[in-house]
Amino acid sequence: MNAKVGAAALAVILLVPLLIAAGTSGAISAVLGGGQPSAAAMADIPADYLALYQEAAGACPGLDWSILAAIGKVETDHGRLRAPGVTSGENFAGAGGPMQFLAGSFAGVLARHQIPPGGVNPPSRYNPHDAINAAAFYLCDNGVNRGDLRAAIFAYNHADWYVKKVLDQASRYADAATIGTGDCNAVAATNAAATAAINYACGQRGLPYVWGGNGPDGGHAGFDCSGLTKAAYAAAGVSLPRTAQTQFNAGPHVPAGQPLLPGDLVFYGTPARIHHVGLYIGGGSMVDAPDFGQVVKIEPYRYKGDDYAGATRPSN
Repeated sequence: MNAKVGAAALAVILLVPLLIAAGTSGAISAVLGGGQPSAAAMADIPADYLALYQEAAGACPGLDWSILAAIGKVETDHGRLRAPGVTSGENFAGAGGPMQFLAGSFAGVLARHQIPPGGVNPPSRYNPHDAINAAAFYLCDNGVNRGDLRAAIFAYNHADWYVKKVLDQASRYADAATIGTGDCNAVAATNAAATAAINYACGQRGLPYVWGGNGPDGGHAGFDCSGLTKAAYAAAGVSLPRTAQTQFNAGPHVPAGQPLLPGDLVFYGTPARIHHVGLYIGGGSMVDAPDFGQVVKIEPYRYKGDDYAGATRPSN
């Protein structure tokens, strides 16, 4: 149940037939087998939660990670909601934890299933690992195991609007039709400046990381992170400041939750203490000068334990 909107408490195992508004069946077909997270998913879901959703879904054939992620979003914004019952205590309906379990419902899952290692002992509905795995088992028991995803979500919260909201959110998270390829051999961007910047950065792959490095054109053997992004945009005719912090400050910033576009700069740290930057090329990937002892290369822009701080769009 959603603490913000006062939805009904997490239901027990009684299944109720439901009619979903037109258009939901398309969302379901998009969700099942959703594959890789969309750019919107990676921008919105904390990396540790995303990994948990993906891992937990594997315990239930037919359950896509995006359904778990959508429930986590609707219930508590992936544990970020500041409300009673998210990190401790209970909300008005007795639900607690990032996936908003009733104590009895959580205990029922534990009676039927063994939560995999990685959480706390004994398992707790307030621990993200335990709660997300329990949610996967709960959905499996209540409909996914017989191919009825709608019934499974309805069992989680007995409201038609809730089912539609979860499916719509899951569709956004699992939409593979994102802009950009993530492939330096098939660059796709929305404007000439972004295309030129990506082509330049891709051409520097294999050069070594050099602290303060501005690349061969700047008299150095390689690049540091912000040296690479500055040089890439210089090749596109766009002037950037030199450091990751000043590049972040320069903007313009991509609004949180908005899908990234190829050519966006992605930053790590906090807004006041940015320590790293990469050049997003689509498909969840960036060209990056990572650190000492490494070379310029393509790698995922979101990863477990990262401190992603946001993105800017110099090509605007």
